[in-house]
Amino acid sequence: MNAGSFVPESRPLRIGLIAGEVSGDTLGAGLVREIRSQYPDAIFEGIAGPQMVAAGCTALFEMDELAVMGVVEVLGRLPRILSIRRQIIRHFIDNPPDVFVGIDAPDFNLGVEHKLKKAGIRTIHYVSPSVWAWRQNRIHKIKAATDLVLAFLPFEKAFYDRFDAPCRFIGHTLADQVPLLPDTLGARLRLGLKPDAKYLALLPGSRHAEVTLLSPVYLEACKQLKVRHPELEFVVPLVNAKRREEFLKIKSQVAPTLEMTLVEGQGRAVMAASDVVLLASGTATLEAMLAKKPMVVGYKLKDFSYWLAERLVKTPYISLPNLLADQTLVAELVQHECTPGHIVDEIGKLLEHDNSELIAHFTQLHKQIRCTADEQAARAVLELAGLS
Repeated sequence: MNAGSFVPESRPLRIGLIAGEVSGDTLGAGLVREIRSQYPDAIFEGIAGPQMVAAGCTALFEMDELAVMGVVEVLGRLPRILSIRRQIIRHFIDNPPDVFVGIDAPDFNLGVEHKLKKAGIRTIHYVSPSVWAWRQNRIHKIKAATDLVLAFLPFEKAFYDRFDAPCRFIGHTLADQVPLLPDTLGARLRLGLKPDAKYLALLPGSRHAEVTLLSPVYLEACKQLKVRHPELEFVVPLVNAKRREEFLKIKSQVAPTLEMTLVEGQGRAVMAASDVVLLASGTATLEAMLAKKPMVVGYKLKDFSYWLAERLVKTPYISLPNLLADQTLVAELVQHECTPGHIVDEIGKLLEHDNSELIAHFTQLHKQIRCTADEQAARAVLELAGLS
């Protein structure tokens, strides 16, 4: 142990953790495993999901207590959520960990981190909020609450540097999970798709509002594409049975005779199996890029939401490939530009070209963010604990 270490030799390392949703549980489990590989007797406790518990974290509260969606549901659970926050803050102040790590869930975790930091506990926020995109004044709250932010993407660190806020780029866990060379045939065989067909994957979002707004436009575009490209097949991953039901209802009205293969979940596998992807914005655009699939982003909001977003969002792009490259690599058809005609034109260009230059760009970006993120996160935690 280094002379400047904060953790005494006489006791094991203690790490506090809070994850609020499934993606955070995955990150927390990776972090616990990496630290445990170096410090087998390290103690982890906090609010944890099943993956974190399996990796060796003690759950003082179950993660499901925080995983509430929707305004009405949140309001109904608010007294319990506030009670949990008070109890977890008191526990960590009374039993200070060497480092506390709040994993994503910024609405809950930043308040916890601020209280703990004021009490002299070192704090890390793992996964930067999209502060670079909107409500940029949140950077001051984040800076006050944390000793370090762990960022997935290099442009996020560049934003924090502008405000002299401690931030470390660790790469993206998805980039570690997805192979550099896609296995399109293998993905097709696993999904039961035709090995030699040409596939367009449709991903109309995971939320009710996205599916209801985007599906009619996507389906009308598919009808037109089928006329221009009779050989084209369509495959649609839907996140759950409810989204499937909503999509099928819209399809029965817009494109009742158009043949499509519907898959429950497995969005990443469907993208890997496709030739071209039409999708909503969000993390799916990063997954499509990592799968090296040419894509068109088509996105719509309700009119008031779009009016508000225009005034709040500070970035020139909405898709992660374009944000990473800081240039237009993929077409973004937003709001009034998101029409069947525009989609058909942009998808048509991708179907009619080999897209090798675009795929080379995607591969370069994949390598840029493939940095063994779990290992980098563990290293950052240990450094803050004085154990590097």
